[in-house]
Amino acid sequence: MNKILEINNLCVGYNNKPNVLKDVNLSVFNNDFLGIIGPNGGGKTTLLKAILALISPSKGEIIFYSKDNRPTKNINIGYLPQINKIDKQFPISVFDVILSGVSNRNGFLKKRDKGDKEKVEAIAQKMGVNELLNRAIGELSGGQLQRTLLGRAMVDNPDILILDEPNSYVDKRFETNFYHLLEEINESTAIILVSHDIGTILPLVKNVACVNGNLHYHQGSNISTEWLAETFSECPIELVTHGDFPHRVLDKHAGCSCCEDDSTKQNI
Repeated sequence: MNKILEINNLCVGYNNKPNVLKDVNLSVFNNDFLGIIGPNGGGKTTLLKAILALISPSKGEIIFYSKDNRPTKNINIGYLPQINKIDKQFPISVFDVILSGVSNRNGFLKKRDKGDKEKVEAIAQKMGVNELLNRAIGELSGGQLQRTLLGRAMVDNPDILILDEPNSYVDKRFETNFYHLLEEINESTAIILVSHDIGTILPLVKNVACVNGNLHYHQGSNISTEWLAETFSECPIELVTHGDFPHRVLDKHAGCSCCEDDSTKQNI
């Protein structure tokens, strides 16, 4: 299987925190579905920013590969950010949001043509927002906004799709359909999905990486509670099956206010 992305000995930091990520190594393959988990502040979003070239590593390299398995300077990446990064008050329509995902290879100011319009309409139909194309994004529900932004990420047929906490959009009516849609997308596109909701993503992904300063890779999604306890050393967890998707249960651990009373132990 050909690689699409390779990370070697990556170190990333900021002025006030020089070692957010240290010696990270990772390979992502064509049609992979990688779930990235980890505690808050562990470096999950920092890793995505490095892949997206939004921040520069202090050490190491990120190598992209073309479809013929040759190193290339860049690939076509679709990106669905966290919802708290979106300004819903910005006066832009669903159509224009999706259209902004179409690469303008002939210059930024080039007028969009009929082909671009057809791309937008086709992906809007697939995402179930074709009747909302003229609506402002501030009028959308969380699920509608999620589908619109996923349409923007997918409209230009990316080589890899990166999703940062997609379940933060909180539209339970569409949640199951959304994950089924990801499975369909994964038939032709590699996916990296970052989430703190371990129980939800495990039935979806093919491989798992835990990011907590460094990176622990687990081939396959049939992970054990022992592996989780080791990689989440600061916050051991246990998985239980419940309903349509597994849920996670947090064991009692030091420093957590919800564990001070047994009655507050809760399913997430």
